[in-house]
Amino acid sequence: MRSSWRGRNSVAIFVDQNTKVIVQGLTGGQGRFHGLRNRDYGTKVVAGVTPGKAGQDVEGITIYDTVESAVAATGANASFVAVPPKAAPAAILEAARAGVGFVVCITEGVPAQDEARVFATLQRDFPKTRLLGPNCPGIISPGKCNIGITAGEIAASPTSAGPNVGIVSRSGTLTYQALYELKQRGIGVSTCVGIGGDPVPGTSFVDCLAEFQSDPETHAIIMIGEIGGTAEEEAADFITNHVTKPMSAYIAGVTAPAGKKMGHAGAIVSGGKGTAQGKMDALRAAGVKVGLNPTEACELMAKIVSKIS
Repeated sequence: MRSSWRGRNSVAIFVDQNTKVIVQGLTGGQGRFHGLRNRDYGTKVVAGVTPGKAGQDVEGITIYDTVESAVAATGANASFVAVPPKAAPAAILEAARAGVGFVVCITEGVPAQDEARVFATLQRDFPKTRLLGPNCPGIISPGKCNIGITAGEIAASPTSAGPNVGIVSRSGTLTYQALYELKQRGIGVSTCVGIGGDPVPGTSFVDCLAEFQSDPETHAIIMIGEIGGTAEEEAADFITNHVTKPMSAYIAGVTAPAGKKMGHAGAIVSGGKGTAQGKMDALRAAGVKVGLNPTEACELMAKIVSKIS
């Protein structure tokens, strides 16, 4: 089986070494810090956007007034939105109107009704634009591109020999742990996607699982979920019908009390639905190896990749 991926061109899902990124909010504190870290990682950060500050320079990166002008000047095809909650919906839609195909929004605290409105608008008017987030750590295809707040040094690049693992997670912190534990075990990562834990994420588990299933560089998948909503059950149904690659998973929130919001805006058990146990049962029924903690999920993945030949 291993011969099937030897010699293939290096690929990734959503972003790669050719992705050109603008940072909306590069002149702000968070945008500057993380945007420059992304650039220093090797990501092609080609411009910044802050209304009223066109012509300014942030460590060699030119600032434009609008996304449209930045795209016209640089050919950017991705945007990193690092602006306050009130400005985030407009910034996302501005990027979509400018033809940006992939938008990562790390902003926390965007009202759920605004998230729903933006998601519906993208679906209706800008179907070629994919939103990741809001309230997410972003995406990293190790060795190729990093958009968001993930520390690049904790991620092991994929190898041509493989096998390599794809990661999709609702939790930023647990995303980092999974990346680092795989690196400690010498396991490369094709792409790691943090979809965020808000009630209306722009990109879902199913979206990412479909991409990983089609990606020749990804040979196994780790999924990290949490209480609240039905996203994990929907993912389990998709896995049953469409995913043939081996998987491990972890669901956070086993001890969470019903009716109490736990960290993420979407992490709440209500009406007996959205429990960790229900999600774990659904994933196990779909053939996924489920760990009782993040480390166990990575240990299960290490056993999985050791058997891929």
